[in-house]
Amino acid sequence: MDLDMLNMFVIAGGTLAIPILAFVASFLLWPSALIRIYYWYWRRALGMQVRYANYDDYQFCYSYRGRPGYRPSILMLHGFSAHKDMWLSIVKFLPKNLHLVCVDMPGHEGTTRSDLDDYSISGQAKRIHQFVECIKLNRKPFHLVGTSMGGNVAGVYAAQYPEDICSLTLICPAGLPSTDSKFIKQLRELQESRRIDRIPLIPSTPEEMADMLKLCSYVRFKVPQQILQGLVDVRIPHNEFYRKLFLEIVDEKSRHSLHENMSKIKAPTQVIWGKQDQVLDVSGASVLASAIPDCHVYILENCGHSPTSSWSSWHCCTA
Repeated sequence: MDLDMLNMFVIAGGTLAIPILAFVASFLLWPSALIRIYYWYWRRALGMQVRYANYDDYQFCYSYRGRPGYRPSILMLHGFSAHKDMWLSIVKFLPKNLHLVCVDMPGHEGTTRSDLDDYSISGQAKRIHQFVECIKLNRKPFHLVGTSMGGNVAGVYAAQYPEDICSLTLICPAGLPSTDSKFIKQLRELQESRRIDRIPLIPSTPEEMADMLKLCSYVRFKVPQQILQGLVDVRIPHNEFYRKLFLEIVDEKSRHSLHENMSKIKAPTQVIWGKQDQVLDVSGASVLASAIPDCHVYILENCGHSPTSSWSSWHCCTA
């Protein structure tokens, strides 16, 4: 083999080795960076663009795809301590000609976080209405989707701003009286032992993150320690805010917000709930069905507190 050929193989090997070593180093040393890259990649692959909108001195961060058309736009509200990118696993199944908007909820990710802000469910609904007006989403009535805390906000929004909404999807929403779930029982035990600072939905170690994933998901899967560490590293800087927010939304003012407003919801409503939800008990679905006139309930077998598992059922409503 001549020298030129040898040099070519060395250069080619070095070129391949660099990204491989970078990936391995990121996985072992900076797993949180790898998670951010993962979301960035999927946003690009799915055609989701990130933008900002301002209401006075308040900034909203959101991602979108498509433009308003003859079909209703879709606004998606994520749950507690999540962010707009949690919807990507559902977005990939939606028709590309739909106008989709996924917004970071107040205080989350790229949306303004302020100690002076009202993070009650009603306060969050008002903020989302400001966002809707900012981007003129309510020029035509739109379809609103919310999950968990976002479902609570979505239901209150539909009750308070009925002219904005043409239809509504609530996925295992909070804000309802129901049978005690495993999560609620855990909270009671923590309250009794005065260890309320250890909220199961606010992990600060890889072990607590693994426990939270088990609580939220019906499917059991082993997550590598490095990924668990990365998920924790991403969340830890925000945990103080999450604790404040959690105490706000379980306070008397917000605890049953959806229940108090559900009779005002006039839009056709779809309720989706995992039968094995351990965070918010599935009995909440019947509470909504009894109060909303045009309400269709879908209980998913082998499904926990995970909106991505609910995709196959609500696809027919929005497609």
